[in-house]
Amino acid sequence: MIEFSLTPDILLLLFCTGLIAGMVDAIAGGGGLITLPVLLAVGLGPTEALATNKLQGSFGTLSSSLYFTRRNMVKPKEIAFLIGCTFVGSALGTLLVRHLNAEFLTRVIPILLIMTALYFWFGPRLREQGTGPKTGTAVFAMTVGAGVGFYDGFFGPGAGSFFAVGFVGLLGFNLVQATAHTKVLNFTSNFASLLIFALAGHCVWSVGLVMAAGQLIGARTGARLVIRKGGRIIRPLIVIVSLLISLKLLVSQ
Repeated sequence: MIEFSLTPDILLLLFCTGLIAGMVDAIAGGGGLITLPVLLAVGLGPTEALATNKLQGSFGTLSSSLYFTRRNMVKPKEIAFLIGCTFVGSALGTLLVRHLNAEFLTRVIPILLIMTALYFWFGPRLREQGTGPKTGTAVFAMTVGAGVGFYDGFFGPGAGSFFAVGFVGLLGFNLVQATAHTKVLNFTSNFASLLIFALAGHCVWSVGLVMAAGQLIGARTGARLVIRKGGRIIRPLIVIVSLLISLKLLVSQ
């Protein structure tokens, strides 16, 4: 079990980070681009940062998932195969990252953060209205569900954005439908990864639970907004913070 000292300033930083990330993630996706750099910046090792990020993120995605399912915007039974493929993909990604050298992770995580931030900035904007589906749900589950799930288990930040793009571009969902379904898959992949990390003892529970408290509040608030009214502010903020902290991590190696 890893010990971590929570001073008042770190406590406040972690709570506020969870709060902001939960709101951003529920509205536009990409909350992990805020939380993971902060976890690394406060001194967690790469594996512990990834594990603790899944811990705190599970609370936020659960909160927004419940909000959408209780309003019948998502029916989990109808996407059970998609949920299953996402779970398996995430579990496999997490098992892989657990066997990678910590020094390798320290070098590769800032690079992945920068690449994801650039995608988040230059990637496609989601349309408000849906179009006709371009693939079947089974194929979508085995490709996008398992593929993005694997990425989320291996690394994570930006996975919600990738899911949402897939729902809009391949299944023809509108923005609201894509956002609602994305949160359910986000929770699935987070939970699968969390189970493996927790059993291996990589989660820093004191840090994760403080951030989770902020996530619960932020995710519920963001889910109520549901459309990306704040996207013009959120997108550059995520990218700038992620790039700055990633560059700091690269320089300090």
